[in-house]
Amino acid sequence: MNKWLLVLLAYCTAISALTISPETANTLGDRIWKNECAGTIDGLTHWGKGENFPSLGIGHFLWYPTGVKERFDEGFPKLLSFLQEHGVSLPAWIKEAKGAPWDSRDHFYRQFQSEQMKQLRELLAGTKSLQAIFIAKRLENALPLMLEQVSPSEGERISALFYELAKSPEGLYALVDYNNFKGAGVLESERYNGQGWGLLQVLQGMQTATTAEFVASAKKVLAQRIANSPPERNENRWRAGWFNRLDTYLHGT
Repeated sequence: MNKWLLVLLAYCTAISALTISPETANTLGDRIWKNECAGTIDGLTHWGKGENFPSLGIGHFLWYPTGVKERFDEGFPKLLSFLQEHGVSLPAWIKEAKGAPWDSRDHFYRQFQSEQMKQLRELLAGTKSLQAIFIAKRLENALPLMLEQVSPSEGERISALFYELAKSPEGLYALVDYNNFKGAGVLESERYNGQGWGLLQVLQGMQTATTAEFVASAKKVLAQRIANSPPERNENRWRAGWFNRLDTYLHGT
C-alpha cells in the first residue's frame, strides 16, 4: 500500500472521531433554519428568483423538477431517503414523484396553499430534528471526500484546520452550515472555470483555524464564484445575502 493510501486511510479512520450528538445537531439545525427560512414554516418551501428548482426543508435542499438538470448537488431526494430510513412515513404523492411536481417558480407559488404543499410543510416542520441530523451527517462524511482531492501534505493541513475548528461551537457551526450551504467542494459539476466554492476551497485558503479567518476565506471563495459565474445568472445579486450569512458565524446569531 503506498504512502498516500496509508495517509488517506488514517484520515478516513479519524473522521469517526467527529460525532455530532443529536442535541448539538438540533441546536445547529435551529440556526440553519433561521438562516435559510427566517425560522418560519412557510420558509420551509421556497423557490428563489432566477432558479430552476425549489429549495425545501430547514437546509433548503434542492429538488429538481422532472427533466431539469443542474450542476448543483440535489439534496432533497437524499433527505427523503434518510427520513424513510428513520421510520418517517411520506405522503404517497412524494413517494411516487419522479422529481419536484412544479415546472416553474410561478407554478410553485400558485400552488403554495394547495393540500400537497401543506402536507409537504407539515412533513418538513415535523422532521426538523432529523433534518438537522442529516445535515450533521453530511459534515461527518465530508472530510474523507475532501482529502481525496488533495496531496497527503495538504490533506494533513486541511484535516488539522477542520478538527481545530470543530472544537468550538462557532467553528463547528461554520463547518456544518457552510458544507450544507455550498457543499464540500468536491464535485466537478460545482465549479466555474475549474474553480470550486465549497468547504474544501475555504479550508485551502486558511492558515489558522479561527472563525474570523474562515469567514474571510469563504468571502474570497464566493467572490471568486461570482466573478467566474455565467453573466446570465447574475450571481452578484446574492453577494450581500451570502456575506451576511457568513457573518453569522462570527456573532452567534
